[in-house]
Amino acid sequence: MFRRASGNLSADLSTHGISKAEAIYWDLTPSALIEHSLRRREGHLTDSGALVVKTGEYTGRSPNDRFFVKEAESEGSIAWGKGNLPFDAAKYDALRARMLAYLEGRELYVLNCEVGADEEYRLPIRVVTEFAWQSLFSHYMFRPILDPAEFSDHVPGFTVICAPGFHSRPEMDGTRSEVFILIHFGRKEVIIGGSLYAGEIKKSIFTVMNFLLPPRGVLPMHCSASYGRDEQDVSVIFGLSGTGKTTLSTDPARSLVGDDEHGWGERGVFNFEGGCYAKVIRLSERMEPEIYRTTRTYGTILENVWMDFESRRIDLDDDHLTENTRASYPLSYIPRSCTKGAVGHPKNIIMLAADAFGVLPPISKMSPEQAMYHFLSGYTAKVAGTERGLKAPQATFSACFGAPFMARHPSVYARLLGEKVAAHGVSVWLVNTGWTGGSYGVGHRMSIDHTRAMVRAALGGKLEGVETRVDPFFGLRVPVSCPDVPSGVLDPRGTWASGAAYDAEARKLAAMFVENFGQYAGHVPSEVRAAGVPGAGV
Repeated sequence: MFRRASGNLSADLSTHGISKAEAIYWDLTPSALIEHSLRRREGHLTDSGALVVKTGEYTGRSPNDRFFVKEAESEGSIAWGKGNLPFDAAKYDALRARMLAYLEGRELYVLNCEVGADEEYRLPIRVVTEFAWQSLFSHYMFRPILDPAEFSDHVPGFTVICAPGFHSRPEMDGTRSEVFILIHFGRKEVIIGGSLYAGEIKKSIFTVMNFLLPPRGVLPMHCSASYGRDEQDVSVIFGLSGTGKTTLSTDPARSLVGDDEHGWGERGVFNFEGGCYAKVIRLSERMEPEIYRTTRTYGTILENVWMDFESRRIDLDDDHLTENTRASYPLSYIPRSCTKGAVGHPKNIIMLAADAFGVLPPISKMSPEQAMYHFLSGYTAKVAGTERGLKAPQATFSACFGAPFMARHPSVYARLLGEKVAAHGVSVWLVNTGWTGGSYGVGHRMSIDHTRAMVRAALGGKLEGVETRVDPFFGLRVPVSCPDVPSGVLDPRGTWASGAAYDAEARKLAAMFVENFGQYAGHVPSEVRAAGVPGAGV
């Protein structure tokens, strides 16, 4: 009827307080999980064998519903604040008990797996879900246990229990809504309820790793990673949503280590995950052929992607369910991927900013101190208006390019970045994938071909020794030439019709940087403060 675990794992979930389940399916294969998903009518197959699922009301993360349980083990180390809210331990126990009672009499899916390709920092985990497709998602996103001996000895260092069908009662439980994502470091447990969005499982474990690794000297990074000639020619790309991180990470001349979550330890960079979770709305076959191909591959999970039920064909341009349509698939679905997941130290780091103000240089090189400044800033800009409305861009700052997942103070991660950049002589670049020739509504988006050429030149060492100029507003060293890029593109002021208009907009953005960085000024060395954006008063 169902597969049971072997070795020291009990055939039930009593160690987690779960009893009287209708059935417990242990560590099923992807094909079996797809069969279960179809049997239980959780999803539908496309004409190419991808599994389409809908997540209902919640089509993205619910950051305001994520809490840390306040307890002795972690209380003094978490950076409490708007993004890291405390939760009462007694209320956690009461809510957890009701959730476990809800799971009685239900079919449950259990996956034992690991997070982290470097065995020195690897975290064994267990994921318990009430939906087969979410177990399949976890099978893709985390790393499978391949050694039978290791499997039999598997003891989870953290457990995720996900019950989307169970909803909290805010007035009784102390949650903000019916959705909850509660992380308890004392219990080494995450409980999730009220939301079918699978990204909550992935990101809760990323948050756990972000807390556990820094004391061990490991920098957890919300980034992609790849290598070129060999596994020592490593690059890392940071970037918030909409900056082009996914597009620039899938270069046919490079091997993909991972697309989203990595650690940087004593031996180099390592992937936390075993798969990819790509945003696929309006995905271009020309611009992103490898990711596009995965949406037509057997076994890929497509979240909230529209499908015609007669033809079974999907429409990646349809956004009526959400803009946040997603594909989850194993890393092996990407050609030239590094499935072992552990490589050397990076030679280059790229930080992406989609600057809708149109004033950042398209590419510039940073000192280690400037790298720490911009890492803490985590800048991009979102277009505030629509095609019919406002055209003023809105600056967005997300510390470490992943503020919602940083349990410790951002300066902890920035310090680790600065130390590692200096120790390994890493070149750090800021690349603007946003607007040029004017701000949004006047200028135009940076040519992806030019951006690719600049990134390839930086990663290939072709910008080393090139003459640079210092940008007066942002203090960055800007190359005056780059292979396959017109020289005029490299000077953002020269692309504007009015130099005075450019100066005003650049001064405004520089002031935003300065204002935002004020919250970190007391937590970083004076060298980092001095290396920051100088141009607010220029």
